[in-house]
Amino acid sequence: MNETADEASGEAARNARHNAKMKVIQAARAKMMAERQLEKGLLIVHTGAGKGKTTAALGMVCRAIGHGQRVSVVQFIKGAMQTGEKVVFDAFPDHVEFRPMGEGFTWDTQDRARDIAVARLAWDVIKARIADPDWDMVVADELNIILRYDYLPLEEVLEVLVNRPEGKHVVVTGRNAPDALIEAADLVTEMAQVKHPCRSGVKAQAGIEF
Repeated sequence: MNETADEASGEAARNARHNAKMKVIQAARAKMMAERQLEKGLLIVHTGAGKGKTTAALGMVCRAIGHGQRVSVVQFIKGAMQTGEKVVFDAFPDHVEFRPMGEGFTWDTQDRARDIAVARLAWDVIKARIADPDWDMVVADELNIILRYDYLPLEEVLEVLVNRPEGKHVVVTGRNAPDALIEAADLVTEMAQVKHPCRSGVKAQAGIEF
C-alpha cells in the first residue's frame, strides 16, 4: 500500500516538473515566433550522399499545392523513366508543371556534348520560371550534379538564383552542392547515408526510388 502511494506521489511530482518545464519552453517558443515576422523567397538546397533530396523537395511541392500555389519542377537528370510523382502532379495541372528534361544518368548517356545541350535547355526553362511572377516556387532537381560536371557556369547560375524576384522560392537538389551555392542559400540540408538497401542487393523499387 505504501509503495503504491509512493509511486503515485513520485509520478505526480514528475508530471509537475514536466508541466513546469513545458511552460518555460512554450513561453520561449512563443517569444521566438513573435520575433520572426519576415517573409521572403528562400533559396533552399538539398544535398549530401543520402537518399531523400528529391523526395524532400517534392514533399514541399505537395505543401504548395495545398496552399494553392503554383510550382514548376524541372528535372535535369531524370526523364528516361516514368515516375510515380509525375503521375500524381499531372493530376494538378493548374498548380504544378512537372518537366523531366533529362535523358538519364551521365554514365548512361555517354555523350557530354548532348548532356550539356540538354542541361542548357532545362536551365533556360528554370530561368524563365524564376523570372515569371505567375510561379511561386521553382524546383531545380539535380542541378548540383550539372554544376559538378561543369555543364553550366556556376557564376551564371548563382547570379540568377541570388537575384531571383522577391518572394520566389527556389529549391535545388543533388549531391555535392558547390560551396558558393551553400553560402548563398537560406536553407541547406545535407542528407547523410547511414544504410541503403541497394548495398544488400535490393534494386530500385516503385514507390521508393521512382
